Amino acid sequence: MNGKDTKIFGILAQFGDPGELLQAAEKTRDAGYSKFDCYSPFPIHGMDDAMGLRRSPLGYIIAFISFFAVIGGLSLQWYANAIDYPLVISGKPFISYQAYAPVGFGLTVAIAAIFTFVVMLALNGLPRPHHPIFSSSNFEKVTDDGFFIGIESGDSKFDTEKTKEFLSSIGGKNIETINN
Repeated sequence: MNGKDTKIFGILAQFGDPGELLQAAEKTRDAGYSKFDCYSPFPIHGMDDAMGLRRSPLGYIIAFISFFAVIGGLSLQWYANAIDYPLVISGKPFISYQAYAPVGFGLTVAIAAIFTFVVMLALNGLPRPHHPIFSSSNFEKVTDDGFFIGIESGDSKFDTEKTKEFLSSIGGKNIETINN
């Protein structure tokens, strides 16, 4: 079988402790696998580097959205006060950017918060109420004392037998095939 078999989601292997999982992630990355994930009951320092993950684009996306939110907020106030309904109060100018700052800031924060939530869900592929890996009885240990690597069948290097042999060679135990 190869990566074209649609019934197989991937291969799951268990490791003994966080150090083993970290080393296994580095070896998996170095072996050329790109569609794999590491599962642990707690965050492991250095795991992102070991897996070869790049920095999230979320900050750049939200900065871009925030820029347009502040411009939109300031433009709306300018249009309302200078064009749509101009009122001369005590000889003050129609365009008073100092008065626009609180509304522009508040609108920027509100829109950035909403878009951060929405974009984060989209980048993480959520909501996903069920993941095929949940069907593994061994995977129940991940919330307590289990450390796992799962290599997905969509990986270009995935081959069922060769991937099982690879995971075994780097110290994986309880290696199992996960079906969709």
